Amino acid sequence: MQTQLADYIKDTPEGLEADRILRSCVHCGFCLATCPTYQLLGNELDSPRGRIYLIKQMLEGGPVTGKTLLHLDRCLTCRACETTCPSGVQYGKLIDIGRDIAEKKIGRSWLAQARRKALRAMLLTPSLFAPLLKLGQAFRPWLPTTLKANVPAPVAAGEWPAPRHARKMLVLAGCVQPTMAPQINSAAARVLDGLGISLITAPEAGCCGALSYHLNAHDEALDYMRRNIDAWTPYLDQGIEAIVMTASGCGVTVREYGYYLQHDPVYAEKAARVSAMTRDVSEILVAEKAALQKLLAKAKPETGNVKLAVHTPCTLQHGQKISGVLEAILTTAGYEVVPAPDGHLCCGAAGTYSILQPELSSQLLKNKVTALVTNQPERIVTANIGCLLHLQSGTQKPVAHWIELMDEVLGPLS
Repeated sequence: MQTQLADYIKDTPEGLEADRILRSCVHCGFCLATCPTYQLLGNELDSPRGRIYLIKQMLEGGPVTGKTLLHLDRCLTCRACETTCPSGVQYGKLIDIGRDIAEKKIGRSWLAQARRKALRAMLLTPSLFAPLLKLGQAFRPWLPTTLKANVPAPVAAGEWPAPRHARKMLVLAGCVQPTMAPQINSAAARVLDGLGISLITAPEAGCCGALSYHLNAHDEALDYMRRNIDAWTPYLDQGIEAIVMTASGCGVTVREYGYYLQHDPVYAEKAARVSAMTRDVSEILVAEKAALQKLLAKAKPETGNVKLAVHTPCTLQHGQKISGVLEAILTTAGYEVVPAPDGHLCCGAAGTYSILQPELSSQLLKNKVTALVTNQPERIVTANIGCLLHLQSGTQKPVAHWIELMDEVLGPLS
């Protein structure tokens, strides 16, 4: 796709990157078939190809309107189109550039700005989010059904094994996961402990930056990224083997720190190093397959009659290109993984999408839950805190992080 960038953008890093991505698009339309919003709305402007045309028009100096921003905002950034694209168009990077420029061009209402700022402040500030959640949990029995579904019951984290192995890995606590689902990282720590790996945290590390970045608060997001890099670098220097992610939404972002900070003279090299050391927890278990099989043989799990439906988050299968791995690990553990149609489609969580685009998100959730329960599983598992909470709000079936089930299988042996 040939472009003629306008003077205001053509010599900037964003302009050069957008131009590179746009030129790789051959406007074939393969992406339309896998775009969740196009499937729901049937409007090409709500498809990757349509949004690419809108961004191209904007970058070439064409008019930018509220309609432009509306269609860009409706994008989930699920990146299913990247998996489908035969030309390797890096659409996720392009949509972030497009939304940021469109917002700067036409702005948002004061109410929309306040709402987005409040979301960032609440979700990314544990000292604010934790007491608000506890308040909601205290009144949970009396909340309306729809609101109650979005307030998870409190769960105990469980024991976190003390570091005792020569092999050590870092894990990112994240922003909302420690408060809403503290049991996930504890389960991962117990499983890895059984494999001879001690999982530790860097107290100074926090939010990965994804939420801020996708809400166009790019400077804020980059500051979060730099803070994490500073927190992790001393551990990397000491020989930590990997930075483990139990939330795939964080994982895809940290794996791209090198991209986000490529023009930062101080952090570019350190960011690339962090990205190269980042692993989803599923990749660790695959790499430790022999040790895991020995543990499973010793534990003798009785899980053959437990049917599971697996929702592989978009950030895992499309962002990190990891698919089929969760199913393989759980099958090895003895679970019966039942198929679910349309596994490539988004559940509608997508960070803050379920809050900012509730109607579209609700329809996507309904479709996803219908697909997941098609073959009557007893439980649903996923690999991202946002997907987990969103799915649980739409079904009576128990939803868990898959590492929790591995922890259950291995029991006290881990």
